[in-house]
Amino acid sequence: MLIDTHIHLDAAEFDADRGQVIDAARAKGVAGFVVPAVERANFDAVRGIAAENADIGFALGIHPMYVMPARMDDVDVLDEYLGEGGAVAVGEIGLDHFVPGIDHERQLGFFVAQLKLARRHGLPVILHVRRAIDPILKQLRRIGVPGGIAHAFNGSRQQADALIGLGFKLGFGGTMSFSGSTRIRELAAALPLGAIVLETDAPDIPPEWARGRRNEPANLLRYASILAELRSATVEEIIAATGRNAIEVLRWRPGETPGQAAGD
Repeated sequence: MLIDTHIHLDAAEFDADRGQVIDAARAKGVAGFVVPAVERANFDAVRGIAAENADIGFALGIHPMYVMPARMDDVDVLDEYLGEGGAVAVGEIGLDHFVPGIDHERQLGFFVAQLKLARRHGLPVILHVRRAIDPILKQLRRIGVPGGIAHAFNGSRQQADALIGLGFKLGFGGTMSFSGSTRIRELAAALPLGAIVLETDAPDIPPEWARGRRNEPANLLRYASILAELRSATVEEIIAATGRNAIEVLRWRPGETPGQAAGD
């Protein structure tokens, strides 16, 4: 099962043709999509998209790049939404130490609060880990959560192993398509296949063949082909394994109620 574990289908870039974009991906074999929120303002949007499509799951969270305008009572609202059920994960949450102007302590406060919500609600988390994997690992060791996905992983093998040891899968996507992305390609080839999931992050992180253009979920099949080539595997093996990994960590199979696949 080909699953896009990270795609922002609610983004304005898809407003004009969202249905066609989803259908084009389905035509390429994409069987499931996970849409994470980034702020309180789009909680309803991601829930709505999932409610209209059985193959779309949603996650709720406050992205580290959105914490500056956020209010701490947004975490209370998140708690209420999670309590209503339906979310496959808490996300997109984490830390970003790359973008200037985002207070690190404020990011950390929101991150810790949301990790505690994930623990209380028994949900995995979808992590934003840009230039901040070690401080994220510190909090994950302190506040245990039911695993999750490290989105757009770009760390070291040691950091990868640490996340895997904490029950996380690592997301790989369009960056693999660039021949200059040596470390990413080496990690994709060498990590245990059971630790990898596929993602597009569309409309962001376009692949080499769509540089400067909108990324789309239909690209996911080519990402599977790239990963297969890097690992000397068949595309079918990659699709089966990464789909199984996504279902395992999110405890959700497209078309089913979140949590239903927990024992699979």
